[in-house]
Amino acid sequence: MPQAPAPALPAKHKKRGRPKRITPAERRAKIVEATRKLFLARGYGGTTMSEVAARCHISKRTLYELFPSKTDLLGAIIEQHRTSMLALPGDYAGLSLSEALERIFRIDIGAEEDDERAAFLNLTIVEAARYPEVGAMMKRLGGQRAHALLAEWMEEEKQAGRLFVDDTTSAATILMDMMFGAVVTKSGTGAEWPGLDARKDYMRRCIRIFVHGTGKPPAPER
Repeated sequence: MPQAPAPALPAKHKKRGRPKRITPAERRAKIVEATRKLFLARGYGGTTMSEVAARCHISKRTLYELFPSKTDLLGAIIEQHRTSMLALPGDYAGLSLSEALERIFRIDIGAEEDDERAAFLNLTIVEAARYPEVGAMMKRLGGQRAHALLAEWMEEEKQAGRLFVDDTTSAATILMDMMFGAVVTKSGTGAEWPGLDARKDYMRRCIRIFVHGTGKPPAPER
């Protein structure tokens, strides 16, 4: 007599855990990224806090708790943008001066990220003409802060005996003019290059000239 089939075991139900709670820092980062995209699509003046809240699927109250105004949001985006232009603060111990500067100025940035930072630069140039707070914040949180961080890093290198300049504040200005002039011109238009690699080569030459000068052949870097 054939045996009856064994009774089927009850299906195991997967235990549902609590949904992962997002940290305030993660929420801020998501809001900043969403707002940056809105600014690029609609402009600073054309974007409202209501649109930001809707895009981020949060209440306006929550948004205002994290960013009291649209200007505060702009400041957070500018600070994020600054790190895409100048990777400071950072740990560059063990690298030669040239290698450290290549990383600080993010010469090997990818094409997609390069396009994103160029788009934001163009946005701030256009919007600064209409909204003074955009230009003021870009200057304070972007250019001036980047200059202070670079001068501070140069001073540390000078004190360690790896950099020989009489004035690190002026040296930081000179190098930023050389490097950022390859990205955006004084008039605010993007510098034209036959390709991204050509611009990277130019920026490396700028660093070599800054580090070694042109009066004598370069000595091996420490």
